[in-house]
Amino acid sequence: MSQREHPRPEDEDGPVDDGLADEVSDVEAPDVEAPDVEASDDADDAAPGLEPVAPRAGGRLLLAATPIGDARDAPPRLAHALATADLVAAEDTRRLRRLLRALDVEPRGRVVSCHEHNEAARAEEVVAVVRAGGTAVLVSDAGMPSVSDPGFRMVQAMVAADLPVSAVPGPSAVLAALAVSGLPTDRFTFEGFLPRRDGDRRRVLGELADERRTMVFFESPHRLAASLAVMAEVLGGDRRAAVCRELTKTYEEVVRDDLDGLLAWSDRTLLGEITLVVAGARPSRPGPEELLALVLARTEAGERLKDAARAVAAEHGATSRDLYDAAVAARKA
Repeated sequence: MSQREHPRPEDEDGPVDDGLADEVSDVEAPDVEAPDVEASDDADDAAPGLEPVAPRAGGRLLLAATPIGDARDAPPRLAHALATADLVAAEDTRRLRRLLRALDVEPRGRVVSCHEHNEAARAEEVVAVVRAGGTAVLVSDAGMPSVSDPGFRMVQAMVAADLPVSAVPGPSAVLAALAVSGLPTDRFTFEGFLPRRDGDRRRVLGELADERRTMVFFESPHRLAASLAVMAEVLGGDRRAAVCRELTKTYEEVVRDDLDGLLAWSDRTLLGEITLVVAGARPSRPGPEELLALVLARTEAGERLKDAARAVAAEHGATSRDLYDAAVAARKA
């Protein structure tokens, strides 16, 4: 599914560089005396990625991200890659044709399909094109190829053949949903689609019950209610979450609530692509006996009782006096 990034606006003097080197003109610039301007420290802070990138020699495979909804989110390099590639492999060639029309691009190379049923065979063809010095572009229906979409086998084949693979970054449903969810973004894990079978779904969620990082899932609209029901049961109905539906599209909808609330909300007909963001587990506080054991373990290792009680209390939000008294009582017993 995907990565969002708005196309860069054009400068007043012309379009922003698309990252591909242009031919150097033989015409010399007029001899104009440069004004005497004091050097600025800002020059040292300029982003190095703004310089044109020289074309690479030889072939390569480009994994190209496509918009997750709004065609205007297509990165400028995507149009250039699709137009100039020797081979374009698409998850759905019909959807690719619609995108090409939206971008006003006519590919010069061959366009072929590449989906879960023919990816292994298609990889051999792509390897041959790249080995011969050509450029192949792989696109999925939306977002970055190989992220819950075709592409993994293709990349494996390229790596095995010791051929270069690069990416044209762009829209991402994972990052877009995470950003608008209102849940912590400093650490997260992408879990893809949950299993279809109830038992398998419960097993996977059981393994994630103690996951402290924010979790991002993909889900189909007709399975959303069932998944929310199991999540509420296994993770707890008070776990915060956000359902992000039709991101970047006309009927975009982001609903934030706990899992019980989202389960009640989902009791209706839903359509479109859905990304589900779920808060990580809260750290559980050890009970009095566990805290006492921690204090005693530190004293047995040579730490003073007062210092041990103070350290354990600070780490777990307890009262150092209570821990100290409990440890003294345990020693006497």
